[in-house]
Amino acid sequence: MSATPFDRHAVRRHRDRAAAGFAEHDFLFREVAERLADRLDDVRGRFPLALDLGCRTGIVSQALQGHGGIETIIGSELSEAMARRAARPVVVADDEMLPFADHAFDLVVSCGALHWTNDLPGALVQVRRALKPDGLFLGAFAGGESLAHLRQVLIEAELAVLDGASPRVSPVVDTRDAGMLLQRAGFALPVVDSDVLSVSYPNALALMRDLRGMGETNANTDRTRHFTRRAVIADAAARLASQQGRSDGRVEMRIQVLFVTAWSPAPSQPKALRPGSAKARLADALDAVETLLE
Repeated sequence: MSATPFDRHAVRRHRDRAAAGFAEHDFLFREVAERLADRLDDVRGRFPLALDLGCRTGIVSQALQGHGGIETIIGSELSEAMARRAARPVVVADDEMLPFADHAFDLVVSCGALHWTNDLPGALVQVRRALKPDGLFLGAFAGGESLAHLRQVLIEAELAVLDGASPRVSPVVDTRDAGMLLQRAGFALPVVDSDVLSVSYPNALALMRDLRGMGETNANTDRTRHFTRRAVIADAAARLASQQGRSDGRVEMRIQVLFVTAWSPAPSQPKALRPGSAKARLADALDAVETLLE
C-alpha cells in the first residue's frame, strides 16, 4: 500500500468529468445533505458564517438554507468544473490544504469529501483551526460497509479473467476510529453515528454508471492504470446478480455513512470531571446495592 493511498489528481479528474451530468446522479449526496441539515437542527446555537467543504455543485449549501441561523455559506471544491456549477461565493481549493484563516468560520460542513483525503488527521486539524472557538464541525463520509459486495465481485472477476486483481478497497474509518481521530485533531465533545442507506439498481452496470456520474470511481494510487476489460465487467455483473439479486431482478447495495459532530474548543464548554471527583454515587441514583469485586 502506498504512503499516499489516494491519487488526488485522479479524484479531481473524476469530479471534473462528472460535473456536467452530476445533477442526474446526485441523489445520494442530496439525501445525506438533508440528514446533515436535520442534525444541525438538533444543535442549539447560530452559525452566521459557514464553510461547505468539498461542496461539489452546492448541494449541501442548498439543503442548509434556513437552518442554524446561517447567513452566508462559502463553498470550497477541489474540482473547478464542479465549482463553476455551485452558487457563489465558492473557491477552488484542495481539502488537504485549506486556504482559510484561523478562526474564520462558525460552522464547517463536509459531505462526502473527507474519505478521499490522504491525511485525514491533518485535514481535521485544518478544519478545527478554521473554526472559531466553540465553532461546529458537521461531517459525513463513507464508512467501511459501503459497496462491500461490489468491491468483492470486482476482485473475484479480475482474478477469474485476468489472474490478478487491482486494488479496489480504499482505507476507511470505522465509528470508533472516527471519534479518536476527532479527539486527536483537537476537537471537543465529538459524537459519531452511522446510517446505512439501501439503494437498488436494475443491474450492476447501472450502479457503475451512477458511481462514475457521481465522480466516485476508484482513485487508489496503486490501481491498475488501464480501462477495465468488458469481460471483467460482465463477470462482475453476473456475480453480483447471483449474490445480491432480488426476486424482481434488481441488485441492492448498502451505503454506510458516518456522521460526525464536534466542536472547536472554548473555555465555556462543559468539561469532564476528574476521575474520583464525583460528589454523588451512581448506586444511589439507581437505588441499587453497590458490590465491590475482589
